[in-house]
Amino acid sequence: MMKAILLIICTILLSSCGRFGNEDKKKDHEERIVCISKQYSEIIYALGAEEDIVAVDVSSTYPPEIKNLPTIGYHRALAAEPILSMKPTLIMEDNNIGPEHVVTQLKDLKIPMKQFGQYENTIAGTDSLICEMGSYFHKEEKAEELCKKLDTDINYAKQQALWYEKKPKVLVIHFGQANNIYLVMTKNSTAGKLIDWAGGEMAVDGEHGMTQFSPEIVAQSDPDVILLTDFGYDRLGSTEEVGTLPGISSTRAFKEGKVFRVEEHDMVYLGPRTGENIIELQKLIHGNE
Repeated sequence: MMKAILLIICTILLSSCGRFGNEDKKKDHEERIVCISKQYSEIIYALGAEEDIVAVDVSSTYPPEIKNLPTIGYHRALAAEPILSMKPTLIMEDNNIGPEHVVTQLKDLKIPMKQFGQYENTIAGTDSLICEMGSYFHKEEKAEELCKKLDTDINYAKQQALWYEKKPKVLVIHFGQANNIYLVMTKNSTAGKLIDWAGGEMAVDGEHGMTQFSPEIVAQSDPDVILLTDFGYDRLGSTEEVGTLPGISSTRAFKEGKVFRVEEHDMVYLGPRTGENIIELQKLIHGNE
């Protein structure tokens, strides 16, 4: 598992290398916030509170304009120097950053660090996080608007799911394939929640949110639909190329042309667009049903 995760980190860094050269266009700002959380980043932009965000981690990829900001690296493989070079007055992080010695170094330098509440990974928990962040940034009305839309979209999607006669079996591959090992998402992941709410079921189970699968196990799982996250899909370039990976071409999903690209950030955390994302997933996994 660790080798697969390290490969993901390397690929993300390589695919994002252009972002390391982004110009700091907010040098005149007295408040300089470095945000090291893709979930926080999306909510901040949805609130319209991004004015003083001067840099983010490379996993913060939504909305698209966030990629114009300088990046300080991958949130689990940080170095102090890129962060300090941004002269932050505040670091926002969600208790999912590392390595530990870098976190300790930042704390020793007395740079203010902000975490919001640790809420359940549910829609209610997401609403609470949005409201807390809205209050912090003095965007309470916008936060309320985002929560109302999220709840409305979720309720619509769940009602739609009741009409589907079948629950397609969905395999979500987080990265594609490396050394004949796939890293796939399980029922216990955020993606598992999304697929369930969309009226499908995950092809694999596991104790953790992600697990390693061999090509043989992928073939045996025989999903109705394969969703490949952007880093892996874009590396291959087309559905046809995805079919060249071991174990994929024999699946029902590939044979029926049901291999689709999804954005990684839409599958790994809940946020303001989660309801919209579920509605889009329904279109992919159910088609014209």
